[in-house]
Amino acid sequence: MRNQGTGSWPVRRARLSPEKTAITFDGISTSYRDLDDRVTRLAHGLRSLGIRRGDRVALLSANHPAYLEALFACGLLGATFVPLNARLTAGEVEYVLQDCGAGVLIHSADLTDIAAPAAKAANVAHRIQLGGTGPATPGYEDLIAHSTGDRIDEAVGHDDPCFIMYTSGTTGRPKGVVLTHGNIVFAVLNAVIDLDLRSDEIALVYAPLFHTAALDMVALPTLLAGGQVIIEPGFDTERVLGTMERERVTYAFAVPTMLDQMSAHARWSRTDLSALRRILVGAAPVPARTLRIYSERGITMCQGYGLTEAGPSTLVLTADNAERKMGTAGVPHFFTDVRIVDADNHPVPPGQRGEIQISGPNLMREYWNNPDATAAAFTGDGWFRSGDIGVADDEGFVRIVDRLKDMIISGGENIYPAEVEAAILEMPGVESCAVFAVPDEKWGEVGRAAVTLADDGTAVSFDRLVEFLAPRLARYKIPKSMVVLDEIPRNATGKIRKDELRRRFA
Repeated sequence: MRNQGTGSWPVRRARLSPEKTAITFDGISTSYRDLDDRVTRLAHGLRSLGIRRGDRVALLSANHPAYLEALFACGLLGATFVPLNARLTAGEVEYVLQDCGAGVLIHSADLTDIAAPAAKAANVAHRIQLGGTGPATPGYEDLIAHSTGDRIDEAVGHDDPCFIMYTSGTTGRPKGVVLTHGNIVFAVLNAVIDLDLRSDEIALVYAPLFHTAALDMVALPTLLAGGQVIIEPGFDTERVLGTMERERVTYAFAVPTMLDQMSAHARWSRTDLSALRRILVGAAPVPARTLRIYSERGITMCQGYGLTEAGPSTLVLTADNAERKMGTAGVPHFFTDVRIVDADNHPVPPGQRGEIQISGPNLMREYWNNPDATAAAFTGDGWFRSGDIGVADDEGFVRIVDRLKDMIISGGENIYPAEVEAAILEMPGVESCAVFAVPDEKWGEVGRAAVTLADDGTAVSFDRLVEFLAPRLARYKIPKSMVVLDEIPRNATGKIRKDELRRRFA
């Protein structure tokens, strides 16, 4: 085979285990042989629409097998896949489509009101609709059914772009992260090796496939290993718990808010989770109380830390250290290196805070059409600047402290909101919280806590909050004010939108 990229994975796996189930969605299972056939036909269909090497194909949908099929089909053609955040507005979709220069947009029928005007404004040549057709919009299944299954073998190498993943964009315009086929190979191998994934894996995907955690740490590693990927359109607590029990799910990824919603659900205590070998947790620091709840159920929590630019594998806390090093994000993945440095890029000793910087073959090639941002993201000696603050212990296990941009400097003292948030979450009656900076005439800036309250009737006032935190935190770390919200604003990955909190309440 001339194709050494991810597009060749379906045929390579079909040679080994053609009858095994590859993907299950909406009650329908697809074998590896059928996946190979569908991907090949989709590639021919895209080629009939003019897609060639280097062209971009975008997809806008809730979780659907099309994410994997389109990625592989683009890989067969040497084209570049562009998964879009399904929560974007028409204007935001238009910006991304224009920025990447997409030639085709695949979209779900329920998002037509967003996809159609965005594609028209961005001059996208073709739209393909999932789940139904319109008079001028070919259907996804029709395109596959009416295309040939003749083998395609383009020469695609590890240096060729695989997909462009747009960052969350919590500040400013999102940037397109270009990840090559080689980047994906090593990111996926990091997951397979360090999480000990097996050919009998049954992985449940409910986190968004338009982000690298669900795609590169769950779906693609499971398919590479020859396991089964069960795709849910999104996260529904009752459905997820029911599927975990019924399908004997062995592996899943979650963000802390998802974990908390599952453990708070009425069926949590009676759900059989005995098949679950591990849950990979990422996107935000995991509160100690959440770790305790899952540990009490005997569920292994493999914490991870990563970012889109690293595909996202950076740090991992494997099962054998999950209890001993609880609260850390672990050590660097097998093919990844991490260093913690001061403001002058000098490595700091264990126990000292610094910026996390990353190196490895899983690191992005560039930001799409943004050479200035690309140059700014890397140090002179080639390490990627994460913008996150971490501290390593004497065994190399790294604890994530906070984002550099979220750090509060109050009267010359550094305050790390994640530390304060972890303390606040221990307070009875507090369900979730976020700490952010507000201007202060005397100290420059101080912390303000935004909290949501549990329904157990426990009274939480600002005075009681201060009283609770006094023995737990230095005085300068304790927030100087509090707002009570119905919901903490978050993006699609569960990360708190502190920019929105600052805009609304600072």
